[in-house]
Amino acid sequence: MAVNEAERRAMSRALELAALGPRGVNPQVGAVILSPEGDILAEGWHHGAGSPHAEVDALSKLDPGAARGATAVVTLEPCNHTGRTGPCAVALLEAGVSRVVYALDDPGAVSGGGADRLRAAGVSVDAGEQADSAHALIHGWLTAQRLGRPHVTVKWAQSLDGRAAASDGSSQWITGPEARADVHRRRAAADAIAVGTGTLLADDPSLTARDGDALYEQQPIPVVIGSRATPDDAAVRRHPKTALFYDTHDLHAVLADLHARGIQSVFVEGGPTLASAFVAAGLVDRVLAYIAPVLLGGDRLALTDIGVESIDAAHRLTIDEWQPLGADLLAIAHPALTTEEGAA
Repeated sequence: MAVNEAERRAMSRALELAALGPRGVNPQVGAVILSPEGDILAEGWHHGAGSPHAEVDALSKLDPGAARGATAVVTLEPCNHTGRTGPCAVALLEAGVSRVVYALDDPGAVSGGGADRLRAAGVSVDAGEQADSAHALIHGWLTAQRLGRPHVTVKWAQSLDGRAAASDGSSQWITGPEARADVHRRRAAADAIAVGTGTLLADDPSLTARDGDALYEQQPIPVVIGSRATPDDAAVRRHPKTALFYDTHDLHAVLADLHARGIQSVFVEGGPTLASAFVAAGLVDRVLAYIAPVLLGGDRLALTDIGVESIDAAHRLTIDEWQPLGADLLAIAHPALTTEEGAA
């Protein structure tokens, strides 16, 4: 059965609802219950760990029997397991829902399978509606489920000839205001922002996400990686979120600890040394390269040694989008050998 216009509109609304939920160890999920005629009966979203899932939140706003014959439109496949709450697939069946439309499959070995359970009970099920938008919303959670670590975005700004700074080390500003605003918007969408101690000592960054002169309501947790001490008066110590300091160069260990803390997305913009270390370790899920139409020359490259000794060993990328930002150009890419679900 094809997805109809009312269901498409309901999925757009469900995605808006999902974004209201907190980022954390659970995915952001939204749900809309439609009558057989396509009218909205109820809406819900997941409010955080231990609270009712989006489908149950929506159903709880209806009188008993009011959902019989209805359609549930959900941004993620209804779960099929009992954790702090019961299986959403069962809740939908018990409510008498006759059709389910969802955007993304649940990748969990335990929580997945809800669609099959619904189909086996005679419910009409359609998957994939607005999957790209749903994926963009919870890509960190998806990566955490598949790889057991946060989703890692590595960002850098460079001249057209691949330099991150001029010969004297100055780099403010290679790119223009539109590109810098885009960076701050993306910072605000991440759970954590990471730099190395070299960048921290050289630039004393605040690592905040700013909307003009104001701070975004959502701020990433600052993460500082490296063995050099951070001064007591460093700007990062005045960040709205308490910074995490890792006296190590073991990026796998850092990501494992961040994952254990419930951090699902990390925005890396700590300069060429840290960016190159993440690339060399194969720990990059997305690259954001902001390219300015300037030439700098010299040896201050945007990336340094990433372990490539021959062209055959090159880290190949797939471009997802070329995005103009004022005079600059943003390349958004993911590793070519990684499936899009695990990379983007």
